[in-house]
Amino acid sequence: MDNRSEIREFLTSRRAKIRPQQAGLPSYGTRRVPGLRRAEVAQLAGVSVEYYSRLERGDLSGVSDHVLDALARALRLNDEERTHLEDLARAASPGPRRRRRPASRQVRPPVQRLLDSITDAPAFVMNGRGDILATNILGRALYAPMFEAARGAIPNHARFIFLDPRSHGFWGDWDRAADDTVALLHAQAGRDPYDKDLTDLIGELSTRSDDFRARWARHDVRQHHLGSKPFHHPVVGDLQLTYESLDLTADGLTLVAYGTEPGGDSEDKLRLLASWAAAEISAPQPYEAAGGRRSDQV
Repeated sequence: MDNRSEIREFLTSRRAKIRPQQAGLPSYGTRRVPGLRRAEVAQLAGVSVEYYSRLERGDLSGVSDHVLDALARALRLNDEERTHLEDLARAASPGPRRRRRPASRQVRPPVQRLLDSITDAPAFVMNGRGDILATNILGRALYAPMFEAARGAIPNHARFIFLDPRSHGFWGDWDRAADDTVALLHAQAGRDPYDKDLTDLIGELSTRSDDFRARWARHDVRQHHLGSKPFHHPVVGDLQLTYESLDLTADGLTLVAYGTEPGGDSEDKLRLLASWAAAEISAPQPYEAAGGRRSDQV
């Protein structure tokens, strides 16, 4: 990915979000573009207009933490946006381009055993590109439409959301799921701009999906460690699930587990989903019935 272009568009997009009044600056004259002018950002950050212009052209090489702090304050960046700015600056630093150690493509057996020990909640492990690398039984059941759409390949959140029409019926709030997924990909692109698989994924989605291109151009970044999501599952109907995520730092992966509020309708439906998953697993498959080995797919 083009680091200079990412820097330029990220800083420009953040500048465009801030009105002069929000920054305590007077508003005067006709503005050709929304948000702050470059000179106003430079004033707020305590740097020269020439220096800030250099940064916004995509050159963050050698920028100090002090300047990054000042930029973050001037552009009113949240913690995730500040982290993204730091990642972009790190990638722009002079010296040999050293890629991060690539995230594992498979989960270690102890991680799979951890997933399997979670029996009453959907859980899965994914990488920064949104590939689902492993699940427990209930996680596979929850994401059955995504696995079906993948047709034997590794399921990917972004491909399912933007390239499969069934995703609109699966996510209870498709727009939010789409926004969140693109924001996660932007954050990953800042962390590892030399990830060819990620570059290929973004190129594929940009070519094939207008919805993706529009969201990618916003340059929003986000990380989700907890919250709730609505689903519309084809078997059990509407579900409102809470989630918690845990970084598996040794592997560069993330474990996500879902739950429900006690006593609610979603709790009953999650039990129903577990019963359905157990029945699907125990039911003889055509190949098994003919004397072969049963498939483990839900």
